[in-house]
Amino acid sequence: MAVVRNRLIRRRLLFAAALLGSAMALHAAIVWLPASVFLQTQGWKLEALIASFAVFSAFVSLVFNPWSDDRLSDRTPAIVQDAVVVALVIVAAGFAFQVSSLDFLAGSAIVAAIVGFALQETLGNAFAGIAIQIDKPFRVGHWISVGGFEGVVSEVTWRATRIRTKTGNMVIVPNNIVAREPINNYSQPTAPTRLQVEVGATYDVPPNEVRQALLAAIAQSGSARTVPAPDVLVADFAGSAITYRVRFWTDDFSLEEEARAELRKLIYYELKRRKIEIPWPIQIEYSREEPPVDSPERRERFKQSIAATPVFASLPDDGHRALAMAADERVFADGEVIVREGEPGGSMFLVCRGKVAVTLGPDRREVAVTEAGGYFGELSLMTGESRTATIVARGDCTVLEIGAEAFGAYVKSRPDVIDRMVEAAVSRRRALDESRAAAGPAHATPAATLSQRMRRFFGLEPT
Repeated sequence: MAVVRNRLIRRRLLFAAALLGSAMALHAAIVWLPASVFLQTQGWKLEALIASFAVFSAFVSLVFNPWSDDRLSDRTPAIVQDAVVVALVIVAAGFAFQVSSLDFLAGSAIVAAIVGFALQETLGNAFAGIAIQIDKPFRVGHWISVGGFEGVVSEVTWRATRIRTKTGNMVIVPNNIVAREPINNYSQPTAPTRLQVEVGATYDVPPNEVRQALLAAIAQSGSARTVPAPDVLVADFAGSAITYRVRFWTDDFSLEEEARAELRKLIYYELKRRKIEIPWPIQIEYSREEPPVDSPERRERFKQSIAATPVFASLPDDGHRALAMAADERVFADGEVIVREGEPGGSMFLVCRGKVAVTLGPDRREVAVTEAGGYFGELSLMTGESRTATIVARGDCTVLEIGAEAFGAYVKSRPDVIDRMVEAAVSRRRALDESRAAAGPAHATPAATLSQRMRRFFGLEPT
């Protein structure tokens, strides 16, 4: 007791000490009550049997369990150790009561037949429990499915295996059912588990483009591992869509449903941004009027948003219209990264609905929030420089993206608009630098320098 730290061994040593105390009490009764015929003839045999039970229990627990670690033995679980102790005690009983080997075997057969018939189900569970512990198809803490039940193994007893399901319920499955049913162990041979999500996409988009979009969605998932790498398979040419099977690995199988739900959400937004349709399931014939994908009213709304932006306010009406015709509306989910710090630029965004957060550094320190009506990325649009901050959606938001190609085409036809836009851009940059002063020193951009960079970027003067 002074050396051993394993709580299981300590409990069994206390149990053995209690048995030895009982044997000593019986010995005292034999000595002090000489008139008792039963004690004088059979008492010493009971004393020896109790003492042997104590010694075997202590011996088995000390031999088969680690002394310094507070855990059960992997090779000989508690149920197997109990079986060894019981077998040794039965053999000791035969010697203690001086039963001949033939009588012992005959008596044991009769007793075994009676007990086996009366306790057929219980003994079946007990032997199945021993077989499970020896074969080890699973261990405590493993996620398994057996007999129609799925969950984490919390305990394996003589009679049953206890499984805690994902809903928090405790299911007790008899060991004889566990022994004869197929077992699916999600925790072996390796801890990561591969999950899959199926999604249908339109026949109008080539499979390679859809595959790239699905892999981009997986890359934003916090549950999917990068090693082993995820993959996308063309699973079926279905009635209304091409079915893609997205396969990825996750560390925590207990969060399997959450991981699938997160990936489905990311897939929806990624396909929506890339204008890849997830077709309606075709089950019955119905009439549905598709709204026009684009309309003059929609482009007019884009034009009004662009005209209200300070950077573009000085442009003439035809400039607003040209940018509106080339602009594209994109939808982002809460927490999605719209642009990432350090990535190449080439477009700017107007926030039409919701809001976005401006963050800096690898720890994503938030320095500003841009509400609907605001904008970001104008310097990347005008000069092609890398993104200076990471922009993250705060709640679902809709942004209007204006690409450098469309903007450059207009600037080349009207070079004079550059000087009108520079002052607004410099003023905007100065305000952003002041808001980021806590993250580092501000670097003002002179109007003349910005004008030269814009002209060089769009090829209006030699580099």
